[in-house]
Amino acid sequence: MQIQVDIRKTLRSGSRTFTLDAQFASDSQRIVIYGPSGAGKSQLMKAVAGLMTPDAGRIALDGRCLFDREGGVDLAPQRRQVGYLFQDYALFPHLNVRQNIAFGLARGWFNPRARADSAAVRYWLQAFELEHVAHQFPHELSGGQRQRVALARALVADPQALLLDEPFAALDPSLRARMRSELDALQRRLAIPMILITHDPDDARAFGEHILRMEDGRITPVRTFDFSEMNDGTRQTAS
Repeated sequence: MQIQVDIRKTLRSGSRTFTLDAQFASDSQRIVIYGPSGAGKSQLMKAVAGLMTPDAGRIALDGRCLFDREGGVDLAPQRRQVGYLFQDYALFPHLNVRQNIAFGLARGWFNPRARADSAAVRYWLQAFELEHVAHQFPHELSGGQRQRVALARALVADPQALLLDEPFAALDPSLRARMRSELDALQRRLAIPMILITHDPDDARAFGEHILRMEDGRITPVRTFDFSEMNDGTRQTAS
């Protein structure tokens, strides 16, 4: 994967102003953007996914222009060919597991049928061992099962890249190591490029083939990453 991001966005909330001014380029299969809460990581990810429109700049993925303010390009999220895993998973509470996964294939906002069926839905139900809970609703699932459903929904449309917003933050500490291992194995098996944002050094350690530091809306390439000293709001040696 080759991704190029060069964007600016000013966000206002009451008297507060936050400026996202982020530039990076990478051809890594595993990009980790690490930084404290409030650094602008989620806004950056939403811009790549097409869920937030920058004020200026350009975003390109594998030679495809996803956004170019000056060129008048702003592809809809469905046309960007990226899967997005939200921090809280954003499963639809009124849809069962099968429907939530099938929603990733939907065009428009019509809910899939309760027994929605397709080869892709069946594949991911089996791949994530969710067949026995396919009829259940999100509130009936464990944290790990909810994450698998959200991943299946993100992957069912065969995206070019996977965007992961703090994928383990909603899990109990006892589950995080196991789910990191599962995601690590899945990404290697599928060979799907991914961008993961996190404030947790353990995530950076597990997935950081190319680590970028983000703080106050700006990105700094990291040359050496001292995990022993990292925690929320910590320091690193950067170029």
